[in-house]
Parts: sequence; structure tokens; C-alpha cells
Amino acid sequence: MRATPTARSIPAVLLSACLWLTAASCSINPATGERQLTLIGEQQEVAMGREADGQVIQSMGLYPDDGVQRYVNAVGQRLAAESERPDLPWTFRVVDDPTVNAFALPGGFIYLTRGIMTYLDNEAEMAAVLGHEIGHVTARHQVEQLSRQQLAGLGLGVGMVLSPELRRFGDLAQTGLGLLFLKYGRDDERQADDLGLRYMVEEDYDPREMPKVFETLDRVSAAQGAGRVPAWLSTHPDPQDRAERARAKMAEMAGRTSQAHVDRNAYLSHVDGMVFGDDPRQGFFEGTTFYHPELAFSVAFPNGWRTVNQRSQVGAVSPNQDAVVVLTLVDAASARAAAQQFFGQQGIQSGQSRSARVNGLAAVSGSFQVPQAQGSPDIVGVASFVEQGKQVYRLLGYSTQTRWSGYGDAVERSLGSFRKVTDRRILDVEPARVDVVKLPRAMSLRDFAGRYASSVDLDTLALINQVDTGARFAAGDEVKRVVGGKLPR
Repeated sequence: MRATPTARSIPAVLLSACLWLTAASCSINPATGERQLTLIGEQQEVAMGREADGQVIQSMGLYPDDGVQRYVNAVGQRLAAESERPDLPWTFRVVDDPTVNAFALPGGFIYLTRGIMTYLDNEAEMAAVLGHEIGHVTARHQVEQLSRQQLAGLGLGVGMVLSPELRRFGDLAQTGLGLLFLKYGRDDERQADDLGLRYMVEEDYDPREMPKVFETLDRVSAAQGAGRVPAWLSTHPDPQDRAERARAKMAEMAGRTSQAHVDRNAYLSHVDGMVFGDDPRQGFFEGTTFYHPELAFSVAFPNGWRTVNQRSQVGAVSPNQDAVVVLTLVDAASARAAAQQFFGQQGIQSGQSRSARVNGLAAVSGSFQVPQAQGSPDIVGVASFVEQGKQVYRLLGYSTQTRWSGYGDAVERSLGSFRKVTDRRILDVEPARVDVVKLPRAMSLRDFAGRYASSVDLDTLALINQVDTGARFAAGDEVKRVVGGKLPR
């Protein structure tokens, strides 16, 4: 987590490297005016970002609302046009993820989660978040970190011992998505704040909205409990410090806010109807049992294991993180064809596969072993392929040979729990959504909660409206509530 280097702060080893490498390797960053180590050219930066962009979309999915996507992209494009790198292939997208987060990839690929959008209150606040992420790209913070890793002979790989087919559950740390695991230093975050403030002011957004973002996310952090901060704050400086710093910067911009705009109504019109929190249509857990309403199946993972629901896979990891059960869809005409493809891979030693029915569904199962380098225990496990509807599902359970005896029975029970769901309470479940209400008369937040039923408590209502629980609203004010989303009982 090192700060962006200046000519005085670059360690001697890096200064030496700059002398020996090409002149372009240590260059002046156009956004910050500081000397910067860059072993990665702009074309390579864009190529890396574009590759990872495809993986982000595949892994997280885009929020399925074209109007929201166009709106966020239009605001982002205007901000990026004011930046020092306007010619990058800037793209701004909303990913279908409930976490409170925003992130950027090298080359100008920037994302908001729908989760953060439901907590923001106006377009100027959204511009502050987008401007911050643009700042990371224009300051080339990711490129600088990758350059340091290259210089030190480091990579993004995590040394997974599994074969390429079996390590899919850990792929996020090994592919281009490993870029998302790069952590910014606090000086980088402050620099991105300063740049974001500059860009939003150039687009005539009211900079007084930026401190409100930090204060809101600080409240989200407190509401989620100690140690569970919104992802956008996880490596950032203290939100109150950032708010005060932003206010100090605004004092240097006297006269720049006279024509500034906030655009609350435009923003709320796009948030109205947005999914709030986890979307049960994409699958949900009750304990360690996973239900998927749209695909009409359920599977029970081992008790006590940590469960994970991702866009393309769902699974569970043992408490000691030495065993995995993971379920994915596979592109195959039948369970038999999928099994032949899997067990026929080079490097996989398979036992006798067998056809059977799993809770009435056609299935093919078998054990496998993946030899490892000398001194490392082999990977052993069970694979099951099940036909449900027009889909074929693959369930894998595996561990090391030395640990398998402690997990084999639990894994077998989990793989055998896959079944078709017919209960309409599960199949018809709907997500919670934001509903924007225009008040017919003045009322308090408590009166609002009593008059307009909501799926969340009073504290959450206060949080998403950026007020306290004792707030009062005027007639004509637009207030957010959350409706629907109750899981079946």
C-alpha cells in the first residue's frame, strides 16, 4: 500500500531501475504532475482492462436495465471528457451486485454496483464516486502497482495446485480479475478524491455533495457492524477525514459552486424500482441450502461451511479452507457427455463412472484424482453431472488426499442433495425494490414509515434517504422506501 511516488519519495532501487530502463518507464503523470514508474504502456493497459472487463461481466453480470446503464455511462463520459486522458475507451457500467462498491480497471473500465446506487441520493453524489474511480485510472494507480510487481518479479498468480479445470472456484485471484485485488495506498485514495473533485467541478456538479458520500458510507459501515465496511471504504482513509479534506479543497474553489447542480430528481427516477439487497431470483441460501427460483433447483451444502453465491457458480468452502464443493452449469448435451469430457481431461485420473438417478434426475458420477508435484498431496474428489430441465449441472467436491477421509461423506451427501424445486413459494419469490414516493403532505420519517409500508426498518429508511430517524419532510419531497422481497417461510 505505497503512496504514488514523487521524485523525492521513489526508493533508491526504483530510481536506479528508472535509470536502467527506458525513458518512458519513469514518466510524468499528466493527471498528478508527479514522476511515476510505468513499465506498462497505454496499449497494454487498455488490453488488460478490456480482458478483465469481459470477466467482470461474466462473473458479476450487468444490471438488466438499459435506461440505468445509459444514464450512468452518459454521466461518466462527461466526467471522463474533462480528465487528462479523454481518449481512453471509457466505459461506465452498473453491475448486478448488492454490495456497496465501485471500482475501476486499467484503461478506463469503471463500474458501480447497484448496491451503492441505492444508497446515493443524487447525480452529483454519483459523479463524485465516478470521478474518484476515473482518478485512479488517470493517475495510473493500477499500472504503477503492476509495474512494481513486474520489477520485483511478482505476478498475480496464487500458486493454485489444482488443474485448470478444477481451479475454477479460485480463478478470480488468478485471471485478469486479479486486478480487482490490487489494494490502493491511502495517498492514492486521497489523490483519487482530489482528482474526482476536480472532474465533477469541471462538469458543474456541486462539490458539496462529495463529503455527503463519505458520511453516508460511514453510516453504512456502522450499520453493518464492526469490521464489515462497504467495499468502497475497505482500504480508504477515514471517511470523516476525507469529508473534511474535501471541504478544505472546496474552500480553494471559491465561486465555482454558484451554478453548480445536484440533479436529485433525475437520479431518483433511475433508482426508482431498482433491486435492493440480494436478489433471490439469482439464488438464495436458507442456512446452507441453496435455492435457485429461475432454474428451479436446490442443493444442500455441508453444514458449517462458508457458502458463496456468484453469478456463474455457487459453492461452499470448509472451515479450514481445505475442501470445496462447487456447482456450475456446463455446456453439454447430456450428463453422460459432460462426464466424458471432464474425466477425459489430461492430468485427471478417474475411477469408474456410473449412471444413476439423483432424486429422480438423470445423473453420471465418478471419483477422480489429480497428481501433484513431488512433495505435495494429490487432489482427490467426486464429480457428479445432473440433468435438470434443459440444463446440465456439474457438482464437484474435492480436497487433498491427506484430508479427503474427513470430508468424503459430507461431500457425497451434498452432491446427492441436488433436486428439482416445485414449491411455488420458492419459484415465485421476488426481490426487494426501491420505491420513490412523492409526499402529498409534510410528515416525519416515522409518519412516512407508518403510512407507506416498507420491507426494511426505520434505521435503514433513514440511511437510504440520508437523514436521521427524527427527520421531517415537506410536501412534494421524494422519499425512498423498500418494498417486497420477503423470502418464503
